[in-house]
Amino acid sequence: MSRRVALRLARLGFLDADGAGALLSGVPLSLWDAEANAPVDEGAAAVVAALGRSADPDAAVRALARAAEPELLDALRGDAALRARLTSLLGASPALVDHLAVHRGDWRALGGALDRPALPPAPLAELRAAYRRELLAIAGRDLVGDLELETVTEALADLADQTLRAALAIAQADLPAGVAPCRLAIIAMGKAGARELNYVSDVDVIFVAEPAGDADEQAALATATKLAAQTMRICAAVAWEVDAALRPEGKVGPLVRTLASHEAYYRRWASTWEFQALLKARPAAGDSELGRRYLDVIAPMVWTAAERADFVADVQAMRRRVVAHLPAGIAEREIKLGPGGLRDVEFAVQLLQLVHGRGDESLRVPATLPALAALRDGGYVGRDDALSLGDAYRFLRAAEHRVQLRRLRRTHLVPDDPAELTVLARAMGFRPDSRGDVRAVFAAEWALHAREVRRLHEKLFYRPLLSAVARVPSADLRLTTGEAGRRLAALGFADPAGALRHIGTLTAGVSRRAALQRALLPVVLSYLADAPDPDAGLLAYRRVSEALGTTPWYLRLLRDEGKVAERLAYLLGTGRYVAGMLERAPEALPLLADDQALRPRPADELSAAMIDAAARQPDAAAAVSVVRGLRRHELLRTAFADLLGLVDVATVGEAITTITEATLDAALRVARRSAGDPPIEFAVIAMGRLGGCEVGYGSDADVMFVYDGPPDAARDAQEVAERLRAQLRAPSADPPLDVDANLRPEGRNGPLVRSLASYSEYYSRWSSAWEAQALLRARFAVGDAALGERFTALIDPVRYPAAGLRADDRTEIRRLKARVDAERLPRGADPTTHVKLGRGGLADIEWTVQLLQLAHGHATAGLRTTRTLPALRAAADARLIEQRDAEALEGAWRLATHTRNAIMLVRDKADDQLPRQGRALLAVGRALGYPVGFDPGQVIDDYRRAARRARRVVERVFYG
Repeated sequence: MSRRVALRLARLGFLDADGAGALLSGVPLSLWDAEANAPVDEGAAAVVAALGRSADPDAAVRALARAAEPELLDALRGDAALRARLTSLLGASPALVDHLAVHRGDWRALGGALDRPALPPAPLAELRAAYRRELLAIAGRDLVGDLELETVTEALADLADQTLRAALAIAQADLPAGVAPCRLAIIAMGKAGARELNYVSDVDVIFVAEPAGDADEQAALATATKLAAQTMRICAAVAWEVDAALRPEGKVGPLVRTLASHEAYYRRWASTWEFQALLKARPAAGDSELGRRYLDVIAPMVWTAAERADFVADVQAMRRRVVAHLPAGIAEREIKLGPGGLRDVEFAVQLLQLVHGRGDESLRVPATLPALAALRDGGYVGRDDALSLGDAYRFLRAAEHRVQLRRLRRTHLVPDDPAELTVLARAMGFRPDSRGDVRAVFAAEWALHAREVRRLHEKLFYRPLLSAVARVPSADLRLTTGEAGRRLAALGFADPAGALRHIGTLTAGVSRRAALQRALLPVVLSYLADAPDPDAGLLAYRRVSEALGTTPWYLRLLRDEGKVAERLAYLLGTGRYVAGMLERAPEALPLLADDQALRPRPADELSAAMIDAAARQPDAAAAVSVVRGLRRHELLRTAFADLLGLVDVATVGEAITTITEATLDAALRVARRSAGDPPIEFAVIAMGRLGGCEVGYGSDADVMFVYDGPPDAARDAQEVAERLRAQLRAPSADPPLDVDANLRPEGRNGPLVRSLASYSEYYSRWSSAWEAQALLRARFAVGDAALGERFTALIDPVRYPAAGLRADDRTEIRRLKARVDAERLPRGADPTTHVKLGRGGLADIEWTVQLLQLAHGHATAGLRTTRTLPALRAAADARLIEQRDAEALEGAWRLATHTRNAIMLVRDKADDQLPRQGRALLAVGRALGYPVGFDPGQVIDDYRRAARRARRVVERVFYG
């Protein structure tokens, strides 16, 4: 063959251009004119071009030479569809080429539309040839894309059914005379049952039999067993192995059982994996009426299997075992069992079906792609996730098919030989591009799909919500029956009728949102049942859902992140504070998905965010509004973490203090700007709990205002302070922040703002013991830091007097405390459980610590702090108080502060009285961290015990 011819054929795709040229120009093909170096005619040109496009052009031309006959060559010239199918097949499947070389007329099966004739019960050689002919017809159309994947797998499954029926008919004809008559049904399982069969696969089956007429059962079973065994042998000789290992008891169990025996086994002994396998069961051959009866009996058990103990965990463990037993050397080449392979898709889809299909019959479909579509339509899988999984599944199945077609062998391994890998990639339709040669393109596509499958498998297969859904009884998955009210009452709902109305509103209609709610509500209700107030929780859930129901991420978040659904139900069923805030700030909900996101934000980061957000607004009202919205979001973050037990009470106080100061900082800048940015120094001094970094959810912001500037600056400072207070307490959907300046000199009767010089004069001339005590918590908060430092230096001699606490001042403080005890405790309050003013409560502990600070702060540096607990520890370190007494005070302070916060979270109203009984006490206990099912009386007992210990210390140390 001339070099000229070889070069041209090489450009057409032939690697062995000399060999291809000899075959194309020689007999019997005669498609190429060597002298003209061109095809002999237009028809020949089309054939040569088609051969060059095949997966293996050299193999394809050799195969055509083997199978060629004049009629075939003429047909190839004139029939474009036949030409594409046959040349693709010749280049992709040497095994089917071998069949064509022997059965030379079978190429006709590639013309026209796909026909699915029944296979006749013929001699084995004829049946085998007929099977291969049908396989050839499917493969040729598959390779050129004439058939969708679903059509290919269904055609292969139908061919398997025909083979089973033909084999059974042959077996029945071979039965000796006089055997006991029987009825035998062959139930297809696995991929055959789902009608998603491979080209080469074991066909999984189960045999079920019954006596015919008045035949003895055992004799009929013996006949059925002979038929089943012979059917299996015939199929193995014709096409593939028949695997009956999915039957009850597996390979050690009888090959054939009666329907009653099957039912008894599945009711009493079946394992989780057996019910998973039964998901795909389908009558395929034999007695169709018996096959239908089998499904009628077995199918209901399949859809209740998910309620079995540890069902979800069992299925997940099965998948892990498969992966663990996969040899490391081939794992990366495994299309089926490897990471990101077909089995990952199938297991994820099947688990979702089995768990959710109990209550949603639309999911009860056996095949993977239709099941995935049903899961998507039902809202159990997101649309993007379903699209990605479907695309990956089609890619992987196509690769599996191309690998199996090469030798018609049962394999799921991508070849490691470069030449074979090239053939596979070309058979998949890939060509070189910017990613590299055809092998590189295939590898890139495979890696992309495998990564996506791995990601989605982890997301869906190990979705936390699945285990929770599985634990809900099937009866509770349908909440609109007459039994629903009684079931809701049993779950702890005090108003079942109201609960049903909420459920009806949430699930009404045929929207995707309603479908998702129908899937979520059984689990949400089971979580709410563990909350202190399920009714309030369900109402709040409805309101939050209505606020966010049209937002695409909301229900996906609850569905995909089981932790969020559980946490949300607990939070909404425990406290009104979170429920009310979340209705107005539902965008905070994603915080529940990540423990790290619930950690308090650093002060500088939060302050910068608020200042920046305010600066972008067009006017003062809008600026403060956005700041207050951010404050609400951060308060929710803290409340979430608090109720979930992720932060301790001291951290909560510090977090709310940080939020409050960041709010004041941003609002002060807005106030100064709106007041014309007067040329004065202005600082906000934190007092009370704000100064002590112990702010609670219901606390005001106790402050004093100080300024420095020219003699006429008082009016400007007054305006800034008034604007700041007004903006933060103005009516709004966001919670107000009341800026309380009543701890200033002369209280409400004194000026709202004083200059630094005025403070200096006042404290040097008029300061009383209680004011010195109040100043123990004073510290610079926001504004001009230098001014704040000068103010702190000014008040230090007042609160830490160099001579210590005078005897008359000590007497005055004790007298004031006695008045507080006698006059400020609300009428009817229980002094043993009032967390602020009761015996051993916050006031007792804090006044005791403050007395020690006033008396010894000048000499003990550790006492010069605005915080209660650090001051208490410093007093113990300085041996001003016994260590065990300090521990008793700290324990009581922590419990009282935590209880005060819990009461606010539960009631959404500041209150210092521990509830005496009922759901409020139960909710406070849960907010304090007591477990589900605890005795509410334990909360009161524990509080009183801690308070009594603290009170004994107070009487010794404070009253002396």
